Amino acid sequence: MNSWFEVKMKYVKQLEDGRLKRVTEPYLIDAQSFTEAEARAYEEVGKSVNGEFIIVSITRKDFADIFHYEDSEDWYLCKLSYVSYDEDTGKEKKKSQNFLVTAETPKMAYNRIKESLSDMTVEYEVTSVSLTSIVEVMPYVPEAVEA
Repeated sequence: MNSWFEVKMKYVKQLEDGRLKRVTEPYLIDAQSFTEAEARAYEEVGKSVNGEFIIVSITRKDFADIFHYEDSEDWYLCKLSYVSYDEDTGKEKKKSQNFLVTAETPKMAYNRIKESLSDMTVEYEVTSVSLTSIVEVMPYVPEAVEA
């Protein structure tokens, strides 16, 4: 199971017109602890940011799954709800889960979630689709183990 952390980084970014602007941007990092998320943020983001940067916050995020499509850079948060049967109490409970998907538009994100979850056996409803400000998602890549 993945543990996702949103790491907000503050740094000076050069805009397309050449101006410099101080920005705070969120990165989503797959890590096992806050400490590992911080270390990976310094390592990975440090490669692409010129100059100094600081971590403003680290927050644990709960995503059931993340779907990355190469043709899109924008990340959309899709919230789904479904009814689950609790065998212990014999009652139905309404549950919700969050998914991330890359898409160009909210409609495309909705269609991609429906396509990606087409094999689910439980009936669900997509309750919201919203654009996030996530700059990049960094999944965990196991390092090569030296013998």
